[in-house]
Amino acid sequence: MIEINVGTLIPDFEASSTSNKTFKLSNYKGQFVVLYFYPKDNTPGCTLEGQDFRDNIEGFNALNTVVVGISRDSLRSHDNFKCKQEFPFELLSDEDEILCQLFDVIKMKNMYGKQVRGIERSTFLIDPQGILICEWRKVKVKNHIDEILETITTAKK
Repeated sequence: MIEINVGTLIPDFEASSTSNKTFKLSNYKGQFVVLYFYPKDNTPGCTLEGQDFRDNIEGFNALNTVVVGISRDSLRSHDNFKCKQEFPFELLSDEDEILCQLFDVIKMKNMYGKQVRGIERSTFLIDPQGILICEWRKVKVKNHIDEILETITTAKK
């Protein structure tokens, strides 16, 4: 198993995406790529996080940055979530947890007093050469977008 760390070249991957597309990382060489992993479509925290990316998409576009959301939900669920929230970016379905395992985001979490396996909210910033330059784990949604935009702005200098 490949270990992903800051400074690592991210292996090319493909995943099923909303809008009947296939996302292939290598298609975005020359651009920054933000991969944000979230637990579940249509839940309060995940909706708020997606809305923050949506509401700040102009800033990402201005910085030549592609935003992509990833969870274990089905494409059907993703398409509904994307449409309902008017997300201007694609959502990737990782039902088989290949990307979740690659980025090591599946963790044991407490939910209503029980231990459950789930996605730990995490964001990864990949530079135009395909190298992971920053990762955020155990993300708190509030002000997270500002941190990402600031990091990209600094990286561009």
